[in-house]
Amino acid sequence: MTIKDTPEEWQVVATATPFEGKKTSVRADDVVMPDGAVARRDYQVHPGSVAVLALDPDDRVLVLRQYRHPVRQRLWEIPAGLLDVPGENPLHAAQRELYEEAHVKAEDWRVLVDVYTTPGGCDEAVRIFLARDLSAAEGERFEVEAEEADMELARVPVQELVRDVLAGDLHNNCLVVGVLSLVAARDGDGLDSLRPAEAPWPARPFDA
Repeated sequence: MTIKDTPEEWQVVATATPFEGKKTSVRADDVVMPDGAVARRDYQVHPGSVAVLALDPDDRVLVLRQYRHPVRQRLWEIPAGLLDVPGENPLHAAQRELYEEAHVKAEDWRVLVDVYTTPGGCDEAVRIFLARDLSAAEGERFEVEAEEADMELARVPVQELVRDVLAGDLHNNCLVVGVLSLVAARDGDGLDSLRPAEAPWPARPFDA
């Protein structure tokens, strides 16, 4: 048996959108189950996201600390952001987020891992990139606002992050998945074997 996620779509006999926000919405679908029964499934509709694990020559990851109101915590994260435009190239979005949140650019980009953050309740898909050969971005820093105006930046050794993840001290999905995937890739076929930055992404097809 091949262990691989595959596309499939069960019949939807009714659908509604009880809430529509600025970036996301909530959808209620009545779905036909395998036994013929119909069950309602409520979930958040999300445009998708990108995240960047930026690794410097000293084997440190660029992280930022930001308040997240839904969980009432200030979390350490890696740079990330929404795919604001339908069909937007995720690499371009990732480069933008790295510039806006950290004022950093990178010369070497790879796809580290693709994930669904909460497939039981949200259709958000995230592509996490590995960025290397870092340098300071040119020009003035991007003007941040709201939660981002209070962000802290740091560079933390990979092994320290791994230890803190396994100790239960770090919880951000993209940080946890990104750091552990980095270690797994290095212990496997190596970082240069990762997919190219423009690799297809069926969950969020994009323009070249």
